[in-house]
Amino acid sequence: MQTEASGSVVRASGSSLIAETGDGTRTGARNAGRGGAPGNPEAPGGHCDPAGDGRARRGRVLVFTGLVLSVLLAALDQTIVATALPTIVGDLNGLEHLSWVVTAYILAATIGLPIYGKLGDLYGRKNIFIFAIAVFLIGSVLSGLAQNMGQLIAFRALQGIGGGGLMIGAQAIIGDLVSPRERGRYMGLIGAAFGIASVGGPLLGGWITDSWSWRWVFYINVPIGAVALAVVISSLHLPKHHGARPRLDYPGAVLLAAASAALVLVTSWGGTTYDWSSPQILGLSALAVIAAGLFVWQETRAAEPILPLRLFQLRNFLVPVLAGIAVGIAMFSTISYLPTFLQMVNGASATESGLMMLPMMAGLLLTSIGTGQLISRTGRYKVYPIAGFAVIVAGLLLLSRISESTPYWFTAVGMAVLGMGIGALLQNLVLIVQNSVPGQDMGTAISAANYFRQIAASFGIAAFGSIFINRLTDQLAAAPGGAVSAIPGRSINSLSPDLLRSLPAPVQEAIAAAFGQAMPPIFLLSVPIAAAGAILCLFVREIPLSSESRVEAAAE
Repeated sequence: MQTEASGSVVRASGSSLIAETGDGTRTGARNAGRGGAPGNPEAPGGHCDPAGDGRARRGRVLVFTGLVLSVLLAALDQTIVATALPTIVGDLNGLEHLSWVVTAYILAATIGLPIYGKLGDLYGRKNIFIFAIAVFLIGSVLSGLAQNMGQLIAFRALQGIGGGGLMIGAQAIIGDLVSPRERGRYMGLIGAAFGIASVGGPLLGGWITDSWSWRWVFYINVPIGAVALAVVISSLHLPKHHGARPRLDYPGAVLLAAASAALVLVTSWGGTTYDWSSPQILGLSALAVIAAGLFVWQETRAAEPILPLRLFQLRNFLVPVLAGIAVGIAMFSTISYLPTFLQMVNGASATESGLMMLPMMAGLLLTSIGTGQLISRTGRYKVYPIAGFAVIVAGLLLLSRISESTPYWFTAVGMAVLGMGIGALLQNLVLIVQNSVPGQDMGTAISAANYFRQIAASFGIAAFGSIFINRLTDQLAAAPGGAVSAIPGRSINSLSPDLLRSLPAPVQEAIAAAFGQAMPPIFLLSVPIAAAGAILCLFVREIPLSSESRVEAAAE
């Protein structure tokens, strides 16, 4: 096998990663039953090399540490900024541009998802992954140094350009290095890192802002990213790309970027900045439809399409994509609005609401790691996405029953159950895709699955938010004591936890009750979506998990 550098090479062999030295000597345990394999003392010609086993273990830990840190960075930056936003806009005098601090990152990252996946398939994953980490770190430093909102928004977009390649790169590299049978435990840890960042980001962001400065919300990425970058450069070695360099589908990339940008802006602005029937939203919607149609036409004629349409003919690609859309809507719309409930109804601060979300993180960690271990031991995986959606339905039903008078322990149980459902299926949907698509399309397929889930999440947050605002308006209008008239400007858009605490006690109680009545029923909207996801997963075809990694198979 040709590698990108001499020295110790970490790669998968059977059920474990093995080390390969520059002269081709291989060490580490191979699967039983592979006759004549070096390092298997029971095979003909085998031998035992404890020193080699140690190097393999160290290499495995180093590579996986770098990948997990990269995933942590990508997921964390979508949530950690939320609790720091009020302080940021106050410091930079840019309240009118507040939403763009978040939108710029999500927009750039979403556009980059499928492009990164295709680039990794065409030109090799390591250099593309290093580029993504480096761009993300540069964007983080510049965001921390921003002196006005224009600079911050531009640098957040730069961060997003890098962030779009982190999650995709990590998942695709694991798909190359680790055998399908062993991927469950690795993907379980990746899913756990994603869940920790998604739920713990607001808590960490609030603590950093209160204890240090909002600028450290961005600077904190630098030491983590530097370690990830050093580990990936020094310890990750993949086969070099050989042969003619294929040409990227540039027209397809431009059309996909246009469609993605229009979709994200529609979901970000619709019902908030602009009415859903406004010319701006209708125009963006038309642009999204036209660009998407032209993109599909372009993909039918491109030599190397950004998103090969043949993938949608594979049941085990199409079903996880559709199921990912369902979980994207159910998961992110719930996670996005629960902190608002905890702050506006239970009176928690931003940091306290983050702590109160920990039961969801605990449930997610339990099932994400647990199902990964079970998949690696049994080789069976179809049952976990089905069970995950069923548990999500149970969690949503519990959360739909909360109100201003509900004790916190009941809310915590609902969050824990929801987290358990998410942990049982999120990363396992990616595992199904990894195990089912041709090796040359793995990065493209993984990025497509993540792309559609992200678009669905943006749509779910926007649609549910619009419904919630309408319900809240009705509840406030019917509230006793003239609650709306006590709000400065008489606009619910100006309501915040700090403003609520400054109002007279009777008004606080009326507004908290309005929030408590308006929000929980919104969670019921996700129940049929999650139920549809469970039904979809019944059609997954459980393909046996191989004990041989893609890198090993290519070498042999």
